[in-house]
Amino acid sequence: MDRPVRAGVPDGRHSGGVDASPETPADIGARRARRYLQLVEDGRTDEADELLAGLSDPRELVFVGAGFTVLARRIGRPLPTAMRAQASSRQMRLGQLRDANRRDVDSLRTWLRAAAEEVLLVAGLAETDPAARRQLLDRHVAGAAAGLS
Repeated sequence: MDRPVRAGVPDGRHSGGVDASPETPADIGARRARRYLQLVEDGRTDEADELLAGLSDPRELVFVGAGFTVLARRIGRPLPTAMRAQASSRQMRLGQLRDANRRDVDSLRTWLRAAAEEVLLVAGLAETDPAARRQLLDRHVAGAAAGLS
């Protein structure tokens, strides 16, 4: 009886070790989004801008934006209905801004700054105390890093 051949394993047998999955572009974008927010929250905006300046591929920038979107939506879930609807409208406008500038890297960086501001705004609406807001952001950033919804 023939054994099924597994990709990357010549004879189809498992090595017994844990397969290490390489980071996907979405994972890298989410990590960069979390890093950007940490820098902004710490008042290190020059370093945050350097992080974005180091990205020259529109695709990389879009994946960072996707990371911001995930965080904004996750943090905004417990908001009252009207606030959630307003946040959703802002997300739609951010999507339109992204689409209008999809090939202009500098404009995409501007879009990312606006998307990051949206995450911080939603976090501020969800929690008005600065220390508690920081904990809220940290908790959701950690959840995003773990791939939790």
